[in-house]
Amino acid sequence: MSKETKNLSCSDCGLINCYRKEKSFPQFCLTTNTDQEMIEEANSLYQNDEFVSKFSHAAAEIEGTYFGKITRVEEIVLFAKRIGAQKIGIATCVGLMSEAKTFAKILNSKGLESYCVVCKVSSIDKTEIGIDEKFKIKKGSHESLCNPVLQAMLLNKEKTELNVIVGLCVGHDSIFIKYSEAPVTTLITKDRVLAHNPAGALYTSGFYYTRLLEENDPK
Repeated sequence: MSKETKNLSCSDCGLINCYRKEKSFPQFCLTTNTDQEMIEEANSLYQNDEFVSKFSHAAAEIEGTYFGKITRVEEIVLFAKRIGAQKIGIATCVGLMSEAKTFAKILNSKGLESYCVVCKVSSIDKTEIGIDEKFKIKKGSHESLCNPVLQAMLLNKEKTELNVIVGLCVGHDSIFIKYSEAPVTTLITKDRVLAHNPAGALYTSGFYYTRLLEENDPK
């Protein structure tokens, strides 16, 4: 798409006037160019939809009270309590079982119940669903597929009230969210190269990871 025909969005903005309204809105701003009816429809949900109202208030109260003071682990604990969620589901990557166990202990110490399901549950080999052997990490051996559908089903069966993702793969997290009946938040976003800090690639894209801005994908 050429620059002339590109539909500009928030990533093209250098003002961010929508936050404090101390400057002016750019001509392409979504705040001023979005149909007022759509804005009012969204606003009405915050006031009239029980789920949206409860969750938005809880999130805003935690942000306003503890901004820059507590960790995300603590935020999740407080959020769960504010929305009245007692049973917390943990959907974890097998490579982050240690972290998931620690998180479960923390939840339990705070008076919350936890139930954890690892991604390799069911132990079905990847080839059984049509994934080619060449895409296994260790070829020629049994390698269980990640099973976010079953993770969600098992947590649904346990009637968890808030589910927390701990390092599910890109794509598997999307599947889990689709099939989870309980609301989902994320504790750890997996990045096998950057110690689970994917933002690190963005911070260093001007020097160490300049390849991110190149047109070609990694081979």
